[in-house]
Amino acid sequence: MLMIPDEKQKVNYIQHLLGISEKFNVDNRLSALHISLYYSLFQNWNLSKFRNPISICREELMQSSKIGSTNTYTKCLRELDSWGYLKYMPSFNPNKGSKIYLYTFNKGSDKGSDKGSDKGSDKGSDKALAKVVIPSINSLNNTNNLNSLNLDEQAQKKYSKKLISDDNLKNNSKELQSQKEKSLRQKRKIPMLEEIKSYFTEKQWLTIEAEKFYNYFESNGWLVGGKTPMQNWQAAAHNWILNSNKFSTEIKSRAGKLQTHGNKDYAEPL
Repeated sequence: MLMIPDEKQKVNYIQHLLGISEKFNVDNRLSALHISLYYSLFQNWNLSKFRNPISICREELMQSSKIGSTNTYTKCLRELDSWGYLKYMPSFNPNKGSKIYLYTFNKGSDKGSDKGSDKGSDKGSDKALAKVVIPSINSLNNTNNLNSLNLDEQAQKKYSKKLISDDNLKNNSKELQSQKEKSLRQKRKIPMLEEIKSYFTEKQWLTIEAEKFYNYFESNGWLVGGKTPMQNWQAAAHNWILNSNKFSTEIKSRAGKLQTHGNKDYAEPL
């Protein structure tokens, strides 16, 4: 490649970065250190108004590219040179900076050079750098065109069948549980609320008391005294009515003692 000293190159900043990025994507020889070093060199080239060559300072480039080893730095420079990304001209003089020629990789530009040097084996030749860039998988995955579950039609059908199957299992499970509870109630002769209401009505007692009786024993598993399974709910209901009568009589008696009349002697104790 022809290199003219101190010539200001016609470089389009964005097109160059697009072009070099495409080449980086298809070049499997590169590591993160190569790319970091190249971008540090490109920044120096940009600051020098894209003139060739540029004089470089090793310490500054190692700092900006985050390369901690001098040997690694030199190795990366030489490899970028041999692979056709730049021309490295070491000075071998600690008091004089080495020089770098950077090639232009303007994407779509006829004037810029989109080819590397002819140095090295076939791996560093134009054949390797001219590989077609594989599109990003994200540009092919049009997830917005899929349904909310991101499934194809066949998968959706399978998913729908699974939902129906799960619903059937739940319904069957509920029905089985209901049958077990019904069987257990029949075995223990546990009454239904309507039976208890009918019994309380026959005894000329309020329906609300039938509901209280049912709710109380339903909550404790129809246990008498909280321990023994109820054997005869009619007997328990009869005792409930008797106790309710007794409780009602006691309430009335206490209320009568608290009542006053005109001849009340307040000297008497209550």
